[in-house]
Amino acid sequence: MATTKRADHASDSASGTTSAELAVNPYRTTRPNPGGFEISLGEKGGTDRLLSPGTERRQSMRGFEPQYLDVVDYIVRITHRIWEEKQIGYIYDTYRHNARVTDDYGLQYGRDKIVADTVHTINAFPDARLYADEVVWAGDDVSGFHTSHRTVIVGTNTGFSKYGPPTGRRVVVWCIANCVALENEIFEEHVIYNNSSLIVQLGLDLRETARAFGNQAARLRPPLDQRFGEAERVQGQGKPAHLPALDADHFSFEEFLRRSYHYVWNWRNIGMVDDAYAPNLRYHGPTGREFFGRGEYKSFVLSMLAMFPDLSLTVDDVYGMGNDEDGYLTSTRWSAVGTHRGYGIYGAPTGRRVYIWGVTQHRIVGGRITEEWMMFNEFELMQQIYRDDPFDAPAGA
Repeated sequence: MATTKRADHASDSASGTTSAELAVNPYRTTRPNPGGFEISLGEKGGTDRLLSPGTERRQSMRGFEPQYLDVVDYIVRITHRIWEEKQIGYIYDTYRHNARVTDDYGLQYGRDKIVADTVHTINAFPDARLYADEVVWAGDDVSGFHTSHRTVIVGTNTGFSKYGPPTGRRVVVWCIANCVALENEIFEEHVIYNNSSLIVQLGLDLRETARAFGNQAARLRPPLDQRFGEAERVQGQGKPAHLPALDADHFSFEEFLRRSYHYVWNWRNIGMVDDAYAPNLRYHGPTGREFFGRGEYKSFVLSMLAMFPDLSLTVDDVYGMGNDEDGYLTSTRWSAVGTHRGYGIYGAPTGRRVYIWGVTQHRIVGGRITEEWMMFNEFELMQQIYRDDPFDAPAGA
């Protein structure tokens, strides 16, 4: 990779920012994006170099343990230590006591829940190996480090798990964890696993498992009087808002991605995929989705819009690294609401209102997306669709 050219949307760090202020608002606009790949997973090379990185720091790491040379080193090595060396208690040193973690099952508070979930997963897959596939990062040791860690998990199900007794099946599952860290502690995390693929690899029926988990979740909370208005994709009798045109003289990956999401998903302008994506696009998605080319990607978007005709999507956070010459690696966290009113892979319409959220990493070269890794809460989405109506459940269920 070439040396740093500039930082996209970089600005001065918010000097004097306290941990308490970041805990309230970890997504401040002053967060700088690195303008190159000098500190990156690709630059570090193989596993031996990752686990024996040397002693010279590559960037300022105020408050972090001295053995970590940069933020990529920190994320990869704490993951290895916790999961593969099974030093699970190291979570107490690297997660804040009141850390917020959002996953398929919603928002959870506190690192004790993180410890319990890690014990559960390692018990189910005692030989689990975690391979760092990519780490997209932004920020610094003042505004907070933001990392999007894509990981491939390989293991054998020889222990009990929430999905049942051991199956002896070998599984390969990937996930993306977006974390915000300051002074050696992660205090905010959005983590999304390819749980639907995991269930299929374990040999379980995906729809029936989703129904069982959905019913279980409904029994743990009282029936709700759910009332939904129209999704705010279109206000009143209007149309979706228009966004400003892109600056022809300066490529901003954030404006490019926000505009692409808005016009493809909210405006339903599927043809704009040709403007945002390269002809040889590679797409990787949940439950084994692998697409090649823009045609297959357009078909996927159409299938989602057909099943959820009122779907409204919001981009919640965007950051990345790179420059115009070498390209960009980016992370986009997004959320959407919609109503299951159309036919598709989830079966006949149920009329259920659903919430979808995900994290997507992009490789952008020459102003177009050449590769996309999208992970969203598909298993939890299926729970929302397939669960039995709690008002109709038999007495004592």
